[in-house]
Amino acid sequence: VQLQASGGGLVQAGGSLRLACAASGGSFISYTMGWFRQTPGKEREFVASMAWSGGLINYADSVKGRCTISRSRNTVFLQMNSLRPEDTAVYYCAAYPRRRVGGPPAAHEFTSWGQGTLVTVSS
Repeated sequence: VQLQASGGGLVQAGGSLRLACAASGGSFISYTMGWFRQTPGKEREFVASMAWSGGLINYADSVKGRCTISRSRNTVFLQMNSLRPEDTAVYYCAAYPRRRVGGPPAAHEFTSWGQGTLVTVSS
């Protein structure tokens, strides 16, 4: 399984970005896909997740109402609106090899990770 994240960049507060995670090297039909973010000195933080086949969508409270996770073909997207300086982080996509009901898997349960894409939100 290979995951390739892209779409990060520099944006002003209040702006939008759409991150993309291209997945390859496996059959993802039973997978859960997730987005995490990390800033220096802090643990990786859950942002959003969804079942590859659809549904089972979860968002962190910090991004609820501002972010939307979706999938088209072999790419998982994270649309981020109304960005804030505190959203500045390296964003990672990740894959967990089962559908997870009742909340997202913990970070350590995800078995495949993309390389990360930097999002910088200026005030």
